[in-house]
Amino acid sequence: MTSLLSPFELSALYAVVGIAIAALFYALLLRRQVLRERMGSGKVLDVWNGIKSGANAYLKVQFKSLILFIGILGIFLFFSASVDDQPFFIAIGRVGAFLIGAFFSAMVGYVGMNMAVQGNIRVSEASKKGFREALKIAYRTGTITGMLTDGLGLLGGVVIFLIYVDHSPDVLLGFGFGGTLLALFMRVGGGIYTKAADMGADLVGKVEQGIPEDDPRNAAVVADLVGDNVGDCAGMAADIFESYEVTMVSALILGLSIATLGPVFDAKWIVFPILVRGIGVVSTIVGTYAVSKWPDRLTKGSAFKAMDLSYDLSSVISIVSFLMLSIFYVNDIRVFLATTMGIILAMSFNKISNYYTSCDNNPVKAVAATTKTGPANVILQGIALGFESTVWTILMIAATIVVSMLIWTGAGILFAFYGVALAGIGMLTHTGNNVAMDTFGPIADNANGIGEMAGIEGEPRKVLADLDAAGNTTKAITKALAIASAVIAAVSLFSAFTETLGVKLDMATDPLVFVGLLIGGALPFLFSFISIKAVTRAASKIIEEVRKQFRMPGIMEGKKLPDYAKVVAICTSAAQRDLAGLAIIAILTPLIVGTLLGATAWGGFLAGVILTGQLLAVFMANSGGAWDNAKKRIEEGHYGGKGSKNHEASIIGDTVGDPLKDTAGPALNPMIKVINLVSLLFSGAVLSLRDLLVWEIPNTGLQIPVASIILSIVMIGIVAGAILLTKRESKETLCDIEEEGASKQ
Repeated sequence: MTSLLSPFELSALYAVVGIAIAALFYALLLRRQVLRERMGSGKVLDVWNGIKSGANAYLKVQFKSLILFIGILGIFLFFSASVDDQPFFIAIGRVGAFLIGAFFSAMVGYVGMNMAVQGNIRVSEASKKGFREALKIAYRTGTITGMLTDGLGLLGGVVIFLIYVDHSPDVLLGFGFGGTLLALFMRVGGGIYTKAADMGADLVGKVEQGIPEDDPRNAAVVADLVGDNVGDCAGMAADIFESYEVTMVSALILGLSIATLGPVFDAKWIVFPILVRGIGVVSTIVGTYAVSKWPDRLTKGSAFKAMDLSYDLSSVISIVSFLMLSIFYVNDIRVFLATTMGIILAMSFNKISNYYTSCDNNPVKAVAATTKTGPANVILQGIALGFESTVWTILMIAATIVVSMLIWTGAGILFAFYGVALAGIGMLTHTGNNVAMDTFGPIADNANGIGEMAGIEGEPRKVLADLDAAGNTTKAITKALAIASAVIAAVSLFSAFTETLGVKLDMATDPLVFVGLLIGGALPFLFSFISIKAVTRAASKIIEEVRKQFRMPGIMEGKKLPDYAKVVAICTSAAQRDLAGLAIIAILTPLIVGTLLGATAWGGFLAGVILTGQLLAVFMANSGGAWDNAKKRIEEGHYGGKGSKNHEASIIGDTVGDPLKDTAGPALNPMIKVINLVSLLFSGAVLSLRDLLVWEIPNTGLQIPVASIILSIVMIGIVAGAILLTKRESKETLCDIEEEGASKQ
C-alpha cells in the first residue's frame, strides 16, 4: 500500500508520527512539572479529596455504562461494512479503528480530568507566590490535555493512513465515529452533572440563604466543583478530540477522490492535511510554553492576554510553514489559502466570542445594567444578545466557506468541497492551544472555589479571582470554537456524503429534500429539550436535598459539615439517566430518514441538522456566557455588588443560562457530527436494503420497499420509546411536586 507514496512523503509521514509521540512526551514532561508543585495541607486538602473522589466515581460509572453500548455498535459496524461490499480487511479495520477512537477519546477525557484535579489544588497554593506562578501551573496543567488530544489524534490518524493509504478514509470513519460517540456521552453526561449541581448550589445557597458561592456549608458545593471537571475538562476534551479527527477524515475522503482523478495516483492531496496537522502540533508546543514567559508590558497582568498572544504566535508559525509546504511540496498556493482561512476563522471566533461574553465589553455590561429592573429583563436582554450573536457567527462561517470555495474557482465542485475541508483542518490546527485554554477555565474555577472554602484571603484570593474571571472568558471562547469546528466538520462530512452517494439536493424537483430539511431542522430542538429537562429534573432533586441539609442543626452555624457525598451521588445517577436515549436518537434518526425516504431526503435532513444545530448552539452558548459574566461583573462591585437585589436578579439569569451554555449547547456539537458520521458509515448498507425486498402493486407500477418499511417501523418504535421514557420521568417528577404541595396545604 505504501508504494503509492513517494520516498519524501513516506519520510514526512514518519516524521509526523515522531511529532505525535513528541507531543505525548511533552504532556508527560508537563505532568511531571505540575506534580512537583506544592499541594497545600489542612482544610484545602480535605476539600480537594472530596473533589477528586467525586470526579473519579462519576467517570467510573459512566465508562461502565458505555462498554456494552460500544461493543454492540462495533458489531453493527462490521456487518454494515460487509453489506456494503467492503473487503474483510477494511471491515475489521473500521471496527478496530472505532474501538481505538473511543479508547483515545476516553483517555483524553479521563487523564485530562485527573490532571485538572491535580492542578487545581496546586494553583490554589501557588496563588500565595503570585499571579505569574499560579497562571503557569494552571495553563500548563490544561496544556497536558491539549497535547494528549493532539498527540493521540495525530498518532491514530497517521498510523491508520500508513497501513491503509488509499483505503484509509473508510477505516478512519470508524476512528472518528468512536471519538465522536464517546464525546457525545461525556459532553452530555458531564453537562447534566455540572449544571444540576451548579443550579442547586446557587439557587439555595446564594439566593435563599444569602451565603457565598463556594461556602462549605452548602451541601452541593463539592458536587459543583466536581461538575466543572467532568463537564468542562473531560467533556470538552473529548468533544474537541473528535472534531480534530472528523475534520481529518473528511479532508482525506475528499482528498482521495481528487488523488484518483488522474491516470496516476497523486498522494499530495491526502498527505498535505496530515502534514498540516504535524506542523500545528509543533507550533502549539512553542505557543503553549510561551504563555508564562510574556513580559508584563505586553500582557498588562491579564491571563487571557498572555494566552491570546501565545495563540497568535502559534498561528504565525503555522501560516508561514503552510506557505512553504504549499509552494515546495504541493506546488499549489490554493491549499495554503484554504488552510489559512481556517486559522483566520478560529482567530475571528476568539474575538467575537470575547466581545459578546467578556465582563469588560458592552453586551455583558448591558445585561448587568438590566438587573436594576429585575430578572425578567435580565433574561430578555440575554436572549436578545444570543439572537444577535448567531447572525454574525453564521455570516463568518458562511464567508469562510464561500472564500474557501472561491479559491478553487474553475477547478470543479470536488475541489471546492476540499477547500472547505482544508479550512476545517486549518481551524483546528492549534487544538492543543484551544484545549489548554478551555481546561484552564475549570482549573482556575476549582482553585478559586478551594481557596474560598479553605478561607484563603488577601492577595492570593485576588489572584485566584482574576484567574477565575479569565477562565470564564476562555471557556466561552473555546465553546464558540467547538461549535464552529462542528459546523465546518459537518459541512465537510456532508460534502463527502453527497459525493459518495451522488446526491443532488433540488427542492424544486424533489419535495422529499424539503421534508428531510424540516425533520433535520427539528432534531436539535428535540435534543435540547431532553438535555435541559434532564438538568432541571436533577437540579430539583438537588435543591430539595440542599434545603433539607440546611435545616439540620449545626450546618448553618458551621459546627457540622453537610453530607457532600449525597449530592454527588444524586448528580452521578441523574447524569446517566438520559444518555442512552439521546444516543439512540442521534444514531437511529438519520437511519430512519434514509431507510424510509431515500438518499435525497437524507441529504436534506443533514443540511437541516447542520443549520439549526449551529444557530441554536451559538445562541445558547453566548446568551449563557453573557448571563454568567453579568453576574460576575456585579460580584466585582458594580450595581450594588454581592447580596443586593441586582445580584439576585443576575443569579437567576445565570441559572437560566447554565444548562444552555454548558449542557444543551455543547451537546449539539457531537450530535451534529454523530449524525453525519452515522450517515456516511451506514449509507451504503441502508440504501441497499431498499432493494432487498420490494413488492410491486399490480397494475400500478408502484413499488413498496417492504424491508425498509419494516426496519423503519422498528427504529421509529425504539426512538419513540426513548422520548416517551424521558417524558414519563418528567411526569413522575411533576406528580411528586404536586403531592408535596398538597401535603403542605
